[in-house]
Amino acid sequence: MKRAFDIVASGLGLLVLSPVLLGVALLIKLSSRGPVLFRHERVGRNFRPFSMYKFRTMVPDAPRLGGPLTAGDDPRITTIGRVLRKTKVDELPQLFNVLRGEMSLVGPRPEVPCYVDMYRQEYQEILKARPGITDLASLKYRHEEQILGQLPNPEEEYVRNILPEKIRLSKEYLQSSSFLYDLGLIAKTFRALLA
Repeated sequence: MKRAFDIVASGLGLLVLSPVLLGVALLIKLSSRGPVLFRHERVGRNFRPFSMYKFRTMVPDAPRLGGPLTAGDDPRITTIGRVLRKTKVDELPQLFNVLRGEMSLVGPRPEVPCYVDMYRQEYQEILKARPGITDLASLKYRHEEQILGQLPNPEEEYVRNILPEKIRLSKEYLQSSSFLYDLGLIAKTFRALLA
């Protein structure tokens, strides 16, 4: 039932939001050089790597100019990128990942390989599920960039404190997971976005 809901909801979402997707793509193209979409390798279900899609919010060479984390007023972020990140519109292309079966609407957020390797034992359980666009950790750390931007060593803070908490929340989600629970998390996500 979860997969059927993902297919229908992501398909309808892409259809209904197509004017927004096209408008954002045009804004990105007109405001800076480089591709419209940013593909980033994440670890999916059963440790299978996949390319997660986002609207590009940074300069084209961003991965080579800095690490996998974005903190505070990262100079790699473009002007339009700041707006897209704040509103979470940059996440909309992940509906394609959902439609393709790489992600779900709700599930543990997919992480980059280097961080999964650090906590591989914990991810054995988490990656039995399909990763999602939203989950408990997404709601708790909605302003993660600002939190990290206030710290002297964002990478160390992320690895030592934030990532273990995200892992705990992912396990909590898996223990409580149900169709109704997922609908509740989707509703909470919409409320958070509108707030």
